[in-house]
Amino acid sequence: MAESSPLDVARIRRDFPILSREVRGKPLLYLDSAATTQKPQVVLDALMDYYTHSNANVHRAIHTLGEEATAAYEGVRDKVAAFLGGVDRRGVVFTRNATESLNLVAYAWARPRLARGDEILVSEMEHHSNLVPWIEAARVTGAVVRTIPVTDEGLLDLDVYEELLGHHTKIVAVTHKSNVLGTINPVAEMAKAAHDVGAFVVVDGAQAAAHMPVDLNTLGADAYAFSAHKMLGPTGVGVLWARPEVLEEMDAFLGGGEMIREVHMDRATFNEVPWKFEAGTPNIAGVVGFGAAIDYLQALGMDKLNQHETQLTLYARDRLEEIGGLTLFGPRDAIHGGGIVTFWDKDVHPHDLSTILDTHGVAIRAGHHCAQPLMRRLGVVATARASFYCYNDRDDVDALVMALHECRKYFGHVS
Repeated sequence: MAESSPLDVARIRRDFPILSREVRGKPLLYLDSAATTQKPQVVLDALMDYYTHSNANVHRAIHTLGEEATAAYEGVRDKVAAFLGGVDRRGVVFTRNATESLNLVAYAWARPRLARGDEILVSEMEHHSNLVPWIEAARVTGAVVRTIPVTDEGLLDLDVYEELLGHHTKIVAVTHKSNVLGTINPVAEMAKAAHDVGAFVVVDGAQAAAHMPVDLNTLGADAYAFSAHKMLGPTGVGVLWARPEVLEEMDAFLGGGEMIREVHMDRATFNEVPWKFEAGTPNIAGVVGFGAAIDYLQALGMDKLNQHETQLTLYARDRLEEIGGLTLFGPRDAIHGGGIVTFWDKDVHPHDLSTILDTHGVAIRAGHHCAQPLMRRLGVVATARASFYCYNDRDDVDALVMALHECRKYFGHVS
């Protein structure tokens, strides 16, 4: 007997206007939430309400609209801090996305502190956003990037990680949850080991923060990055959380309005954190919309969301394994992964799969998923990826499987 989902998916789907549309004459089946999530009506309403009633720049005006905009914007900073386990709000910096957050750390914290011979440990499953900034930091400073390998089961090889750690290790950059494999890494354990050798720990939380409870008080990260658009919020809003004392030590990343305290023709002093890193007019409406998204997720319950996705992922793996010719990647158990099913069809290229599935109204991702080193480790040039969220259920998985069978027939392969 199937385990009952803790979420009422039928009710949830009614909150998302886009899910009522058709694609190529078929009902939309959206299975690409690891790339970006759809937006509930409450988020769309929050955007419109801000622009309709409170549109003004933040922090710089004492008129009514300015005060309303500032209160709304700063209120979301409080929501983010609470969402991350009740951390210090001074550590919450708004950026454009997780990529910018990670680059901010690499440029403003790491580059001034790295020297020739220092080592940066990154995992083989990293998204390019948590790999390229460290490659570049190493290139300009003389530091060395070393790799934490991935096992055949799709997990990080922690024995090798322990061997790599040493007095030369200055930075450990690791994803909390893989955007390809769905693997949830033991960040707390890894951070403790890194701190024991004096290393700084940077975590890409873009996939994790959207799908599971995250408590930064116990995780051990020195810096944690994620994006609003992967958790029901608008595009163009990211978060960097870092310990306030870390932000205070960091050099300013961008210069301009708001991030200053006093400016002369030959010198400037900078604002307190986090505003020191929020130069210029931010995406105010996007941040306000993100606040509505956080409220929506909190009402659902992140524990319930995680449980729902885990159940759905296990079911999807079982159904996909029924199709001959498919290779599934990533951990099989509920403890180490969830929310993502990535696969390779030996007879049909992932791009062809995605194209034909789209004719059935099914949206999946195909490509290297901004993780080319991991693709090489898996021995493929690209994969197909189905990813789930609160608005997906078993019927969606069954429809995906049916569409895959039709796709294979189209190419002359009956499974």
